[in-house]
Amino acid sequence: MAIAKADFIEGMAKGMAVLESFDTERQRLNATLAAERSGITRAAARRHLLTLAHLGYLETDGSYFWLSSKVLRFSGSYLASSRLPRTIQPTLNRLAVQAPESFSAVVLDTDEVVIVARSGNDRSNAASPSRRVIAYGLHMGARLPAHATSTGRVLLAAKTKGDFSAWMKGRTLPRLTPLTTTDPKAFRALIESVRKQDFCLSSEEHELGVHALAVPLRNTRGATVGALNVVASHNRLSVQAMQRDLLPLLFEAARELRALL
Repeated sequence: MAIAKADFIEGMAKGMAVLESFDTERQRLNATLAAERSGITRAAARRHLLTLAHLGYLETDGSYFWLSSKVLRFSGSYLASSRLPRTIQPTLNRLAVQAPESFSAVVLDTDEVVIVARSGNDRSNAASPSRRVIAYGLHMGARLPAHATSTGRVLLAAKTKGDFSAWMKGRTLPRLTPLTTTDPKAFRALIESVRKQDFCLSSEEHELGVHALAVPLRNTRGATVGALNVVASHNRLSVQAMQRDLLPLLFEAARELRALL
């Protein structure tokens, strides 16, 4: 969303940048690290860290800072008020009964996908836990790299070719496993293939031992608003079996949800 310069609150933008500088790679930051990660001066980072700690969003030992549970208010408010997770959840629960795998719904946020809903597999398949796989990082609110995930590729394929080219411009694609596609030319071809197939099957590119299959979630106007996916262990299901047995379930679920989105 574009905004007039007079309406832009720079201090708030810097504060949010500091808050977003905490992640799984760096759970604890001092002023110097926060400044490097947020792109502001050390003095400014220190003031923002102290203010966020004063407001209760950070905890500190005097030198280092880390996120407090208060930041969950943001995700809790989103999940409680957003229509997308509430609409999709019953379908995810039904899919978990139909197939003993882990199903998720995600949205795209710049270069990451964010999980906004998950199936209730932990409960529905408690009697046969060996039949399902919970891939690393697949929890509510988790942020995963778009380029290496089936959902991310489906959502990138939903962009116009111009927007996708802009997304790719000057971008480095990090290697997460030996099988991750990192060559820009090969990745562009991959996204074009996903655009034509209208689904993505990714094998061990985000995590070794895990296959992932995703389809787009579209609303009644045909706009892609998210992606629906399933993950499975390569020891139990081959990519061919996933495409044969699980892809029809995903397509049917996406078709049913379209009228609700």
